[in-house]
Amino acid sequence: MARDTWFETVAIAQQRAKKRLPKSVYAALIAASERGQTVAENVDAFAELGFAPHVIGALEKRDLATTVMGQDISLPVVISPTGVQAVHPDGELAVARAAAARGTAMGLSSFASKPIEEVVAANPKTFFQVYWLGDRDAIAARVERARAAGAVGLIVTTDWSFSHGRDWGSPKIPEQMDLRTTVRMMPEGLVRPRWFLQWAKTMRPPNLRVPNQAGRGEPGPPFFAAYGEWMGTPPPTWADIAWLRELWGGPFMLKGVMRVDDAKQAVDAGVSAISVSNHGGNNLDGTPASIRALPAIADAVGDQIEVLLDGGVRRGSDVVKAVALGARAVMIGRAYLWGLAANGQAGVENVLDVLSGGVDSALRGLGLGSVHDLAPEHVLVPPGFARALGVPGDPTA
Repeated sequence: MARDTWFETVAIAQQRAKKRLPKSVYAALIAASERGQTVAENVDAFAELGFAPHVIGALEKRDLATTVMGQDISLPVVISPTGVQAVHPDGELAVARAAAARGTAMGLSSFASKPIEEVVAANPKTFFQVYWLGDRDAIAARVERARAAGAVGLIVTTDWSFSHGRDWGSPKIPEQMDLRTTVRMMPEGLVRPRWFLQWAKTMRPPNLRVPNQAGRGEPGPPFFAAYGEWMGTPPPTWADIAWLRELWGGPFMLKGVMRVDDAKQAVDAGVSAISVSNHGGNNLDGTPASIRALPAIADAVGDQIEVLLDGGVRRGSDVVKAVALGARAVMIGRAYLWGLAANGQAGVENVLDVLSGGVDSALRGLGLGSVHDLAPEHVLVPPGFARALGVPGDPTA
């Protein structure tokens, strides 16, 4: 009898990913920084929000569709860019195909393991993500490659403090998968035979190079070489963001905004969208949950630019809570990576189906016919829940 690969929640996808992946690979997906306070808070904060459902009056059909940066999507969930997806041989291509099959957009990391040209071919609704890495000429070259490949938007991520030292230990990720490294790590892979055989069929080890950091057709530098260059590049200024936005000239998202004053600066720099994000708890530990910062930011700039949220989304009801509190849509990271690890493209589609079904169920319970009908009054927000950072009266302002 064929093994049942379907899972009903993202939590089960995570359990299957943990069983399937080598320990160090799974640990890389968990990530987080320092004591892991923020990554836990991202998830737990959603549980503090509630609903007051109706028992009569649900509509027969519900509309989940919306738009993000000019792209029509079937539900308010977008694939967030994540680096080197070596949890599965197809990596970003499997994710792109899954997103396309479910009618949503894909964010592709500049640290991805697959070339942008191949990913755009798999999903034309691809936003290319860049880090401020190297000088302006190098950044401009990567942007022009993305434009030539057909990327429909640009995502710029700047919220990175290079926090190190996890209390539970950081996974040992090799510089590159050469023969010596492959032999050394083989025992870890052999205890996960399904994952090992999956890669054995390709006749090559996981690729830890980042082809989108080089010219088209070039293999690109190893991940850690690119990471080191990023660490050594001076952080961007608001003038740099405005320059990059003008260079791109199309839909442009700034990812990693947690403060109202930064959101207003982003508007002044001319961005199309922002993502309220703390880098999934993988940045400065002790930063509040993204969902806590969302309402104040949406109130301040939501009528001028699109506001998205990422961090901690595990259920369709989480999506509904974020949209009700001012987000146009959410971006997911770990959730789809667990699906990818559990069952490849079908696993990512499964995760998107879980979220879509959850959004639909929540709308039905609330008696609403569309995600566009959601408003703050549809969510029970306990006193003191929100964090208005970077506003008058905030001690950090």
